Amino acid sequence: MHAGTRRHTTRLIPAALAAGLLLTACGTGAGSSTAAEPAAKVTVTPAGGNSAAKLGSPISVKADGGKLTAVEVKDDKGAKVPGRLAADGASWTSESNVRPKTTYTVRTEAKSTGGKESKATATFTTEQPEKINKLINTPGNGQTVGTGMPISILFDHPIATDRRAEIEKALKVTSQPHVEGAWGWVKDWSGKDRIDWRPKDYWPAGTKVSVRGGLGGINSGDSGYFARDYDFDFTIGADHKAVIDVPSHTLTMYADGKPVGTIRGSAGSPQDPTRGGVHTVRSKNAAETMDSSTIGHGNEWMLDSKWVTHLTASGTFLHSAPWNQSIGVVNNSHGCFGMTTSDAKRIYDFLPIGSTVEVKNTTSTKKTDVGNGLEVWQENWQQWQQRSALK
Repeated sequence: MHAGTRRHTTRLIPAALAAGLLLTACGTGAGSSTAAEPAAKVTVTPAGGNSAAKLGSPISVKADGGKLTAVEVKDDKGAKVPGRLAADGASWTSESNVRPKTTYTVRTEAKSTGGKESKATATFTTEQPEKINKLINTPGNGQTVGTGMPISILFDHPIATDRRAEIEKALKVTSQPHVEGAWGWVKDWSGKDRIDWRPKDYWPAGTKVSVRGGLGGINSGDSGYFARDYDFDFTIGADHKAVIDVPSHTLTMYADGKPVGTIRGSAGSPQDPTRGGVHTVRSKNAAETMDSSTIGHGNEWMLDSKWVTHLTASGTFLHSAPWNQSIGVVNNSHGCFGMTTSDAKRIYDFLPIGSTVEVKNTTSTKKTDVGNGLEVWQENWQQWQQRSALK
C-alpha cells in the first residue's frame, strides 16, 4: 500500500503543474488583449503641418474614445498657456486665442475607455498677420497720478467697430478700494482710436489700481491682431485740484477738498476765451517754446515759457507769462492761463499728472472733445457710459 501511495502522488504533481501553466497562459492572453486595445485618439486644433496655423481661435484638445488626464501647453518662450479641462475630461481649451508668429508645444496624457494610458506631443506655429496692433497705455506702469486720471489706451492701428466689444471684455480694471467705472471708446486728437476707463467719481487718494489687458491673439480688424497681453499697475496720489474763476483772474488750489492758496493770472481774452469745464492735467514741461502756429495763429509769436502744465491737446496750458504786463488784471491770453514764473512753478509742483483743473464762468461756448487730451470729465456719467461697446 505504501508503495502504491507514492506512485499515486507522483502522477498528481504533473497535473498540478499543468493547471498552473494554464492560468499563466490565460493571464498572458488577457494582457495581449489590453495591448491590442486602441488608445484614446487625441486631436489638437490648430494642427501642425506645412502651413502656418490660422489666428483667431483658442487652442483646443479633444480625446475620442477616452479622456484626457493631463494637458500642458507652452509657447516658444517657455511660458505655460493656461486653459480649462472639461468636467468629463473629453476636451481642454486655452483661456485665450493663439498669438501671431508663435510656436506652441502641446503635451497630453490620456486614458482610453478600457483603461489604456497614452502620451503624445504636438507642435504648431501660427501665421504672421499683415498688422500687429500695439498700444500705449496711460498712466505708465508704477506711476503715481492725480485723482482725476483716466486709464487711457491708444492703439497703433484702427479698431474695427465689430471688434470693440471683444477687446473691451478683455480689459479688466481692479482697485483697492473698489471704485465703480466704465470703458468708453474715444477718437484721440491724433486721429487714432483710443479706449479710456474713468471712475464714476474721482478716485480716492491712495487707491491701488491694476489693469489686466488679455489682448494677445485678439483680432482688431482690418487684418490686424494683438501679439501679447498688456498688464500695468498705478497708484492714486494726493487729492490736489485747482479751480480757475475767469472773471476774477484767480486760480485756487485745493487739497483734500479745502482751499490752500490762490494765485492771480490772466485767462483767455474775449476773442480767445479759455475753454470751460473740468480738464485733466495730461503732461508737464519745465521749459517750452510757445509757438503760435500750433494753435492756428500763424507766425504771430514765438515765446519761451517755463513750468508749463498741459491741459488740452489743442493748447490750453497753465504757464509762466513773463511778457504779460497785465497778469491778474486783464484776461488777454489766447486761451491759456498765464502767471508769474514763481506762481507757475508753484502750480506745476502742486498739480500732478491726472489732477483736475476746473474752469468756471468763461464766455467760451466750445465743447472740448473727450479725445482732446484726457478730457473724460467733460461728460457726465450717463453720457460717458454710452461710449461703451457693451451697452
